[in-house]
Amino acid sequence: MAELYVIRHAQASFGAANYDVLSELGHRQSFALGRALAAQGISSADAWIMGEQRRHRETLEGAAKGMGVEADPIIHAGLNEFDFKELLAARYRHTPEPEGMHTDRKSHFRTLRETVLAWQRDEVIDPPETFAAFEARVQAALDHARGLDVERVMLFSSGGAISQMIRAVLGAPGPQQIELQLQMRNCAVNRFVAGKNSVFLAGYNETPHINAETSAEMLTYS
Repeated sequence: MAELYVIRHAQASFGAANYDVLSELGHRQSFALGRALAAQGISSADAWIMGEQRRHRETLEGAAKGMGVEADPIIHAGLNEFDFKELLAARYRHTPEPEGMHTDRKSHFRTLRETVLAWQRDEVIDPPETFAAFEARVQAALDHARGLDVERVMLFSSGGAISQMIRAVLGAPGPQQIELQLQMRNCAVNRFVAGKNSVFLAGYNETPHINAETSAEMLTYS
């Protein structure tokens, strides 16, 4: 049996020109996560896998530093987030965008939820990728991690891809993907136990780096 620790990236830069960069708080979150994992006895991994986004790498580097280890990650595109900016652009290519879609968090995530549900129903014209293709590449990343024949794998990804992975393992209907995604915290740890023929969800949205003293600062969602 293998343990898979699938970690969402730390706080990125919502509303900035380049979202794909950790904020100053995000760097502290990733380091704090590594320290918390080490305190739990998770001080090493047999393999490290990450998506291609900068925020994945920066989160991995911070967590590894907090754990006090060196990490030589495998890059797997299946862990990439879906291109939410281009997906939103595709949906509103010929109609006015909702006010505050790119600047107000509530407006953004409400619109994103509606857009993802339309994407799942194949109602978005010319999306950056089909939802079926997204499902397939996330599954490929999970299968790759399972096939490494090691005891512990650390994976770094984004909320959408991780939520799809959870949804697939649970056999849940499509809409559950976006519902899980919108609840996922920055640096959340999602744990799977993988055997030869099956995968089980052992933990969802865990935040060992957050306690009562740090929750006001460390608890973020975007």
